[in-house]
Amino acid sequence: MEGNQALIERCQRGDQRAWNTLVEQFQRLAYSIPLNLGLSHDDAADVTQATFATLAGAINSIDEPGRLSAWISTVAKRHSIRVIEQRDRDRQRDGRVAAEPFEESLIDSVAGDVEWVHQGLALINPRCRELLTRLYFSEGATYEAAAADMGMPLGSLGPTRRRCIESLRQALLTLDVIGADGRA
Repeated sequence: MEGNQALIERCQRGDQRAWNTLVEQFQRLAYSIPLNLGLSHDDAADVTQATFATLAGAINSIDEPGRLSAWISTVAKRHSIRVIEQRDRDRQRDGRVAAEPFEESLIDSVAGDVEWVHQGLALINPRCRELLTRLYFSEGATYEAAAADMGMPLGSLGPTRRRCIESLRQALLTLDVIGADGRA
């Protein structure tokens, strides 16, 4: 996988293939934030599109490529907040009962968790990273599809997944994301 620095530099030069690669690498992250905040799949798709439109407009000002995941998480979080707040305004205007006040700390927690998982994924071997990404960050993922895509026997997917999750847990321990007891 190409490093963020080289990828961003290619995007800044207008390389469409680099942009496609960047979107492919980070779309699941951008899509997961609104879903984790309770938005629908349609809203998550809209937030993802808005996030990458924002990135396209800011690509020349990205000065810390190593923090691109955090940047995308923050932008997706902000777009999600706007959708939620607009819904609340619409409900109030229409005379419907307003939702409970929105807790921005919930978003910070979810976005932080997603960022930590992505940092941990970056530390494990590429095959495990690919497997866990396919299983947990791909919409509509199935064991059968993951096994076929990765050329693995279906029966070995479960044990491999368990080993990969353990590798991720160990990686997160090195990041001090979770305690030794396995809790965040």
